[in-house]
Amino acid sequence: MKLTSVFVGTRLKTYTCTISSRWTMNYAAAIGDANLLYFNDEQPGGIIAPPLFPVAVTWPLIERIGDFIEADSFPREVIFTQVHYTEHIQIHRPVVPGDRLSINGTIAAILPHRAGTHVVLRFDAVNDGAEPVFTEHIGAMMRGVQCTDSGRGGDRIPVLPRQPGGIDALWDSNIFIHPLAPFIYDGCTNIHFPIHTSVKFARQVGLPGIIHQGTSTLALALRDIIEREAAGDSRLIKEISCRFTGMVLPGSDITVRLCGKEQHASGTDLFFTVMNVEGHRAISDGYIMLKQ
Repeated sequence: MKLTSVFVGTRLKTYTCTISSRWTMNYAAAIGDANLLYFNDEQPGGIIAPPLFPVAVTWPLIERIGDFIEADSFPREVIFTQVHYTEHIQIHRPVVPGDRLSINGTIAAILPHRAGTHVVLRFDAVNDGAEPVFTEHIGAMMRGVQCTDSGRGGDRIPVLPRQPGGIDALWDSNIFIHPLAPFIYDGCTNIHFPIHTSVKFARQVGLPGIIHQGTSTLALALRDIIEREAAGDSRLIKEISCRFTGMVLPGSDITVRLCGKEQHASGTDLFFTVMNVEGHRAISDGYIMLKQ
């Protein structure tokens, strides 16, 4: 299969949704995050959603991306080769229950890669007052798909910060991934893909069995980092990014490792990785920016 970068700039149909407290609470519950910011609706201003909640908001577009791409000639068959490869979220303000969001999307980049073709979608979420809420760049690796040219859009997508080298880990945190974790995340977030819940399907596509969702692994890492580095205040998070580079199997441990911490005038940069039980990086080049 082949794909050309001529589709860079193609728009997606607008998607709208209304955020409910049940949805945001369910997301927090799915990752076992009891932070009162997500549950205590008596606090001034009410509750907020966890910082990675935007991935649940945009999932309906990803799940039916072929229906949203406004280009009849886009080769829909390449969609079935995709795996989640990169994630970048800029948080303009936390998502809150009651938000009515409009998501406008574009194909931001199509780039050749040794594993296939890297396709990056940009989603801009605004509320009814046209105020920006979050911007997401989600990258899919189209496995085995040949990019027929040199690619376009690489200069218009965020550069994922690389971790500083030669620094010992500042701390490690071990987390057990319960065998039911993928099913709980699936049911509570409505992010459904059968490699996470169907042993039969997972093995048919060459996996050893069901695998834990990458965004759930990332959300668990964020949970621990927020608690340790932001005193539990997720409102400080302005930016999140990473690459998904390895599998996590339910019933095994992951290790969240803070690899670096750099303070500057506008805030603090945190660098992390997540290792699977085999010692491979499940998440590489993890990055969080905390505002001052």
